[in-house]
Amino acid sequence: MSIYDFTVKSINGEDVSLSVFKGKVLLVVNTATGCGFTPQYDGLEDLYEKYHDRGFEILDFPCNQFANQAPGTESEIASFCSMKFGVTFPQFAKIKVNGDGEEPLYTWLKSQKGGVLGSKIKWNFTKFLIDREGNVIERFAPTVTPEKIDSEIEKLL
Repeated sequence: MSIYDFTVKSINGEDVSLSVFKGKVLLVVNTATGCGFTPQYDGLEDLYEKYHDRGFEILDFPCNQFANQAPGTESEIASFCSMKFGVTFPQFAKIKVNGDGEEPLYTWLKSQKGGVLGSKIKWNFTKFLIDREGNVIERFAPTVTPEKIDSEIEKLL
């Protein structure tokens, strides 16, 4: 199994096969619009603008599982991210990253790189860095800002 075997829902409700991202460096992030880490959207967008032309993609998965910090519909989340942070990277439908109803992609990501709590996602803005071959290279805690992983992305491009 690889990341390219998964199909997820776009923020508009359309099925998206992650195989469309083959050959790209990916940063997969579970996000929230009302979280203390929400300002990281600025840093994520900066990374996206800096590296997108070199084959870098950010896959944004809103998650309301932590203190209900991603309220609202997908449409409201997309609008908020676009207007407040200028987000242009791909966004997907809200998901669960732990427990019952967990998104299968996240089950797989966690099996590839555990974290401080074992395989559980601790909070929003946990980041998984994936190389051009689909290998999960690193998992970053929510406290690790996008700016701190710039050099890791650069190495893979």
